[in-house]
Amino acid sequence: MSSNARTTVHLAVYDTLADWETGHATAWLARAGFTVRTVGPVAGEPVTTIAGIRIVPDLALADLDPADSALLILPGAEKYDEGDELAPFTAKARAFLDAGVPVAAICGATAGLAKEGLLDDRPHTSAASFYLAATGYKGGGHYVEADAVTDGDLITAGPTEPVAFAREVFARLGAYEGKRDAWYRLFHDSDPAAFAELAG
Repeated sequence: MSSNARTTVHLAVYDTLADWETGHATAWLARAGFTVRTVGPVAGEPVTTIAGIRIVPDLALADLDPADSALLILPGAEKYDEGDELAPFTAKARAFLDAGVPVAAICGATAGLAKEGLLDDRPHTSAASFYLAATGYKGGGHYVEADAVTDGDLITAGPTEPVAFAREVFARLGAYEGKRDAWYRLFHDSDPAAFAELAG
């Protein structure tokens, strides 16, 4: 793994991406010195988020090597519920996990992981247990009612918990050591005392 790989985070981007789900994680990782690169179906071919924002991917999914990355982030998207178009992204998540490189998935992306069989044997969460059950996966017994769950190299969260999702990502990458609790209390709980702690 190169030194750049330790500080490069890859954000998957695709049509119908849920804009709000990864903003805290990517913005604050960038502020912590990580480089965030976007990975789409085709490099240079724009995708459109659920809000209608166009993103031009830096890299094609086929060219993404886990050895070049510190983390793969999979945002939710309506397309996860519409068929198997995004299956290559969850197949890449399997390659990352097999290589010992972390993956963080939120909302619909957890359904993609479930279809890929990546949630059958490990603790995880999502929008709701019945949402994942509809995929036909075998991991229902490992579902955890929590804002976000980290199991080794895999982080999962539901669509209403982008702040908890970001906190787990920071913890897995060692970002904001000693300040993660203050960061979480500021952005999740609107605790004004946390602002001074974070800034100090």
